[in-house]
Formats: sequence, structure tokens, C-alpha cells
Amino acid sequence: MEVVILGTGTSQGIPVIGCNCAVCTSSDSKDNRLRSSVLIKHDNLNILIDAGPDFRQQMLREGINKLDAVILTHEHKDHISGLDDVRAFNHMTGGPMEVYAEDRVLRAIKNEYSYVFSGNNYPGIPKLSLNEISEDIFFIGNLKIQPVRVMHCYLPILGFRIEDMTYITDANFISNKDILKIQNSKVLIINALRKKKHASHFSLDEAIDIAGKCNPQKTLFTHISHHMGLHKDVCFELPVNTELAYDGQKLTI
Repeated sequence: MEVVILGTGTSQGIPVIGCNCAVCTSSDSKDNRLRSSVLIKHDNLNILIDAGPDFRQQMLREGINKLDAVILTHEHKDHISGLDDVRAFNHMTGGPMEVYAEDRVLRAIKNEYSYVFSGNNYPGIPKLSLNEISEDIFFIGNLKIQPVRVMHCYLPILGFRIEDMTYITDANFISNKDILKIQNSKVLIINALRKKKHASHFSLDEAIDIAGKCNPQKTLFTHISHHMGLHKDVCFELPVNTELAYDGQKLTI
């Protein structure tokens, strides 16, 4: 299985308009972050987790011309607002894009993209086939996917363990029950917004603490704001086998 980290940033990521901090003006490509998303390549399947506003740019950058499914962690705009652009993949396959999410998130999709579900089959609109998931294991093809319940302040959202990779974004709490689901992953990709504590996201120290409880072979931090600091400086400070992820990073798991 190959994991392509499409984006590691947030809506507070870079470039931040009018900001002259070291991160926003950095010439290091690892400090240039699009909104957080990953692509899973398994056998002949390409599966996306989250389709934010940078979805089209990420697909073009990585040369992705086939996409089989989109899994959504939650309904916030920085994770769903790129869904309209699946129409290019609809055109190539002649069929709808399979979208997997919880019921609450699917209802938000229907509201946000009401023109898709109005019953007026306007030519050229994106085609979305909605599939409800819960905290139970589900499969896309022969790929086993274990949802992991996490909290984004008071909003329950999902992370996912897929084979030996776990992906968690926009979390600030994981119960001991769900930590058990992700223990001993080969790779844990988890959000760490900044060094200072935040109301709805793990800080760097909190994410390091969660990683210690989960015992992965390698931990990568994502959903990073420009407040975190420069990639090269922060990585130098991190514990062994942990690092900041960067856009375009590829992992074979």
C-alpha cells in the first residue's frame, strides 16, 4: 500500500495573506502546505481521505487520473469543499464518485451540494453516490477500513485505520477504547496544529503524547498551522521516529 500525503496544512496554514512570518515567507517547499488530505493506493484502488478546497490542485500536482472513492472525516468546509471537482473523474468513468461518511456528514453534503441532489439532472453537475458508515469496520474493494472515533472539541468525527496506517485529523481527544484500535500501526499520521494549546486540535506536545500511547513505528504530524514554526527547525526538536509530514510525501506501508 502506498500513501501519498496530499496536504498537511489548515485554513490557518500558508500562505497567510499579509503575514510576513518566517514560515509564510519560507522558500523551503516543506513549509508550503495545502489543506490536509491523503491518498491511499492499494492494488488497483485510489482512495482519498477528505476533499478540501485544494483537491483539484492536489490531483493535478500528483498526476492522479483515477479516483475510486472519497472518505470524509467530517463536514467542515476545509474537508469537503472540493467535492464539486470530482466531476472530472465522473467524466472519465461515466459513473458517480463513491463517497463514504457518517449520516450527519452525508446530510451536510446534501445541503452544501443541494444542486446535485435536487432531482433536476442538470448536465455537467458532479455525480456523487453516498454511502453511510459508522464506527464499524467497512470495506472498499478488499481494503479493510477501521473507523476511529475522535473528538474535534465537542464534534464527534472519524479517523481511520487502513491496514497498518492510521490517519487522524482535527482531533483534540481520543478515548482509550479507540487508542486500542490504532495501537502498533506502522505509520500514524495525526494532527498537531501548533505548539500552543488549542481548543479543538491537538498541540504538538499532545500529539506526541498520543503517539506514545499508540506505539507506532513512525509518527507524522499533519494539519499544521504557520504558528508551528519552520519544518526543519521543528523536526530537529522532535523525538526519534517522529517528524512533521510535508505535502507530496510518499510512504510505502
